[in-house]
Amino acid sequence: MTALTGLIARNVNLYFKDKGLFFTSLITPMILLILFATFLAKTYKDTYQSVLSPLKASGINISEEWINGLAAAQIFSSLLAVSCVTVAFCSSILMVQDRVTGARTDLTVSPIRKSQLALSYYASTFFSTVLVCFGAIVLCLLYVHAEGWFYDGADILRIFFNTLLLILFGTAFSCAVCVFLTSQGQITASGTIVSAGYGFLCGAYMPISQFGEGLRNFLSVTPGICGTSLLRQSTMDPVFREIKSHSVPDEVVTSLRDSLDCRLFVSGDALSESTMYGILLTSTAVLLLIYILVIRLQKKK
Repeated sequence: MTALTGLIARNVNLYFKDKGLFFTSLITPMILLILFATFLAKTYKDTYQSVLSPLKASGINISEEWINGLAAAQIFSSLLAVSCVTVAFCSSILMVQDRVTGARTDLTVSPIRKSQLALSYYASTFFSTVLVCFGAIVLCLLYVHAEGWFYDGADILRIFFNTLLLILFGTAFSCAVCVFLTSQGQITASGTIVSAGYGFLCGAYMPISQFGEGLRNFLSVTPGICGTSLLRQSTMDPVFREIKSHSVPDEVVTSLRDSLDCRLFVSGDALSESTMYGILLTSTAVLLLIYILVIRLQKKK
């Protein structure tokens, strides 16, 4: 246990000592927040305004704070959905760097079991990603507070909890991929692919409710989409709760929630929240199993 703790501490220290790697991970959520707030916030606000404006004919006063709060909450969930995976990939690069530099060989010839080494990479990647993503949550909460605040303590705890689950998945996913990488070029290529494509595949940049039915049915049962949907619920439901308290019809709120992937549908049937948690946790366990099996096969070789 002492050896495992030492390995985890070593990996975390190396990660934070590598200024380029650390600042890349840290700056990524900040850049995403700035880009979302600068280029997409107004589009989101105009969309919500067009959906809710007809309610004025019924005598319902549409608060500007609702509009701002919905846009900020959508940006919040999108940023976390992407960062939990992309930051994990940045953190797990150390695993490949050790193989490239030969440090992995030095560690394996010491009295350290390969299972301990593998677990140390997973744990250190998880801890590093948690530190960066929890910092991103604090940054986003400040942004939401400035735009439109409707959260209570339970809402914030729910956001942290769902983020933690998505980090577990992102760490397992990154380890299951990086365990196959053996060169610096492969690190760069995989990081580029994940950074460029994951945001679209997880529904962070564009809700999958706007996709074709076949693609939507397929993506709805993937762990990335389920994680994004759970974060959408965590960040946006407090705003919807406030809107409903002012006599806004349930049909309007439900339609808006569905269009933002707060609920996922497969062939017209909505997935329950427990089903989404099940998909996310099961996928995490499967990816961890793949990672462990590959390590064991490498050990046999």
